[in-house]
Amino acid sequence: MPAGSAAVVPAGSALVGVILTADRAVRRFGVMAETQLDVEHLFTLTADIGDNTNAVIRKGPAGTRFIAAVTGGTFSGPKLSGTVVPPGGDWVHARANRTMHLDVRLLLVTDDGESILMTYQGIGHPQEDGTSSIRTAPTFETGAEAYAWLNDVQAVGIGTSDPESVSYEIYALK
Repeated sequence: MPAGSAAVVPAGSALVGVILTADRAVRRFGVMAETQLDVEHLFTLTADIGDNTNAVIRKGPAGTRFIAAVTGGTFSGPKLSGTVVPPGGDWVHARANRTMHLDVRLLLVTDDGESILMTYQGIGHPQEDGTSSIRTAPTFETGAEAYAWLNDVQAVGIGTSDPESVSYEIYALK
């Protein structure tokens, strides 16, 4: 936040209705908005996309939607690796401005046989070469003790897609 600008603290916080300038926020709390995020690389994920020609809803109230089935894939990183298995998919909303809103659910199975649900929403921007640039915000759910730490991770994903696959670098926010 630039010096001299103000932010209203949300209702329900200890500072209801207090307006803070950036300078006052630094003096009071000793923190300032980050210009870079501290992250840890979790894994690289590549997922195969199946034929979705029959899974299109045209002219709906929110525009065109299509469901892209994920038919398989892999993920690999320093703390976990394995395969992406069906069922899984991306419920895409194609917007009038040509961007896409993604709503994804994937089932990851680690090399040691544990299941992890990965869900995320994100935005895709079509590129001139027919690919899309994608940014996402994954979260995870598992009952596996070895991977329970993932239940408390907010991740970010940076990726690209083409008609046959999607690839991401997935990072945990620290």
